[in-house]
Amino acid sequence: MNRYPRDFTGYGETPPDAAWPGGAKIAISLVLNYEEGGENNILHGDAGSEAFLSDIAGAQPWPGMRHANMESIYDYGARAGFWRLHRLFTTRNLPVTIYGVATALARSPLQVEAMQRAGWEIASHGLKWVDHRDMPAEVERAAIAEAIRLHAEVTGTRPRGWYTGRSSINTLRLVAEEGGFDWIADTYDDDLPHWMEFGDRDQLILPYTLEANDMRFATAPGYIEGEQFFQYLKDSFDVLYAEGEAGAPKMFSIGLHCRLIGRPGKIAGLMRFLDHAQSHPGVWFATRGEIAEHWAALHPYRRHERPSRMDRDAFIARFGGIYEHSPWIAERAWGLELGPAHDGAAGLANALARIFRTATPEERLGVLRAHPDLAGKLALARRLTAESTAEQASAALDALTDAERAQFEDLNAAYVAKHGFPFIIAVRDNTKATILAAFRARIDNDTTTEFATACAQVERIARLRLQDMLP
Repeated sequence: MNRYPRDFTGYGETPPDAAWPGGAKIAISLVLNYEEGGENNILHGDAGSEAFLSDIAGAQPWPGMRHANMESIYDYGARAGFWRLHRLFTTRNLPVTIYGVATALARSPLQVEAMQRAGWEIASHGLKWVDHRDMPAEVERAAIAEAIRLHAEVTGTRPRGWYTGRSSINTLRLVAEEGGFDWIADTYDDDLPHWMEFGDRDQLILPYTLEANDMRFATAPGYIEGEQFFQYLKDSFDVLYAEGEAGAPKMFSIGLHCRLIGRPGKIAGLMRFLDHAQSHPGVWFATRGEIAEHWAALHPYRRHERPSRMDRDAFIARFGGIYEHSPWIAERAWGLELGPAHDGAAGLANALARIFRTATPEERLGVLRAHPDLAGKLALARRLTAESTAEQASAALDALTDAERAQFEDLNAAYVAKHGFPFIIAVRDNTKATILAAFRARIDNDTTTEFATACAQVERIARLRLQDMLP
């Protein structure tokens, strides 16, 4: 099977109503990454020092050595930055989700106690703050299990949320397969929670952010002053808030790090943003756990058949009749690069249409000739396909007067005699009157024009049929 796993469709043009509590226009998730003491360090059994997300420009790992400057920057996050942020959020009574690296939490009991005293959600940020991209799947699976075990040992409860961050292509699947997480955040693909299927597991995903994130104080291009961070957060908030006022509320994630935003010149921008957001009515500050609980209750997942996952025989049996008496179209479409984008009516209609459009003229003519005459002898003899029967009934073509039937018979005969194939129109888009008007207008077209028109109508009929079968 030639299958493409990425999903470009999402919620499309009609996202679900988040219906945040109290009619809130936006849900804000404040995330504080606690990584200090979990980063690369030979003290932690790693091959060298850390080089990621610090104020050291162009930092590189020091193989086999401790990096005093890097360590002290991370130490600042635990010693000073955390407490500055703790005071800010507790003073404002704002809920926070901690992404806690398990080994970092184990080395910071005072900070863990303060998180719990504040009632913050402590989610897992993995076992160590290291890159997982080259990690074999079984090694990563073991690291996930150990992160959960150590997290529970340090905090008293197992984590219900997860974010790796420096993840591998296997991370989402491995964490979902563990089976104990209410939410996973290792995607950046939407402004709303969504569900993903992993085998028998239906996993809720709460997308995170790398742009409304103070990490850009340590990357290029990035923020160089608190005012830039404030302005970006404010602009994001204002756009999302306006969408919420228009009836399409979203989620706004903000990513923070103790050693970065915890610095005085940087936190000033965050403080200005909080002033701005808190000055608006209808703003729901929530932990990610609260957002996940709300979403799961309001929008529980319901599985539906997915054409891209069907085997060949099942696919042809299910969709072989979409193009009238032409199962070869479905047979060839099964061989395309199908994926999540083709699991809905619009996507599968496009895949089938690609086969129809690239077929030989003789094959396409065969499809046209497979269609019955409108209100013709097959309809009278009740020998139409179930789809054609329903479609003709939708325009009352199954309840014609004798005079109307005679009109259709005369038009059918004249049309076929001139063009060599039946008159085809998407009946469900029309009424009996508009069908007759189109019949009379199109019969005078040249056959080349009418062939193209009929083919377009065949594609439209297929789209409407799939609309009855798929989301």
